[in-house]
Amino acid sequence: MPATLLHTHRVEKPWGRHTLFPGFEDAAPGREPIGEVWFQQPGDTSPDLLIKYLFTSQKLSVQVHPNDEEAHKRGLPRGKDECWTILKAEPDSTIALGPKQAMTADELRADAQDGSIEGDLDWVPVKAGDFYYAPSGTIHAIGGGLTLIEVQQNSETTYRLYDYGSDRELHLDDGVAVAHLTPYRAITSPGKVAGDRTILVEGPKFVLERWSGGEHAVDLGGNTAWIVPIAGTGSVAGVAFKAGECATVTGAETIVLADGADVLFAYPGTTRL
Repeated sequence: MPATLLHTHRVEKPWGRHTLFPGFEDAAPGREPIGEVWFQQPGDTSPDLLIKYLFTSQKLSVQVHPNDEEAHKRGLPRGKDECWTILKAEPDSTIALGPKQAMTADELRADAQDGSIEGDLDWVPVKAGDFYYAPSGTIHAIGGGLTLIEVQQNSETTYRLYDYGSDRELHLDDGVAVAHLTPYRAITSPGKVAGDRTILVEGPKFVLERWSGGEHAVDLGGNTAWIVPIAGTGSVAGVAFKAGECATVTGAETIVLADGADVLFAYPGTTRL
């Protein structure tokens, strides 16, 4: 099919929330909070990308992901570059991105073990509209009070370095082996290329665009792209979508967005269409 509406999978997390975001049904009182919403066909791990919403009420663990080369060494299909589009943030919300200054592998291991790693990291304030690209190898932690969309390589390989004293398993050997030990360097987003089209990131693993309403003709060949409506509605190849959903499209199609729609458009590759 040239277009498909993806299955929505709600994931309960202790750090999640009961009140989510426009387009989503809030978690029922008395039930576990919702931390993530995934969009994928059940049991299908083959696509290059995975799209998620995250709803946080507290800090997530300090973690790192392998790149493609390191993943292949471990028998995994791919590494995990990821990026975050911030939709809503509390005034004190932060994200940790890399160490504040260069450190050695031994220092990282020791500080992860005694908890001082939290103070080593560069916790940056975030607000609605911000965008961050975290290449594989970036030591990071997503803070509380955030609603964001995560676009990532389709991998759930996470090496947990520190979890604020919880009893969850850590992965220090793998995590230290793949971690970047120098401060994070932000990418430069290409920015607006048309009145209704902004390029947030262009490679190396995927391209992410942000569109407003109107018609957008695309030719993906045999590749697939993901349409993530933040607000409003639209349709492609006879498939309608709205905020809180995610659709895929393959081939040459025209995506029609309602006035006022706000949409992310993601596809694998190194250059924009």
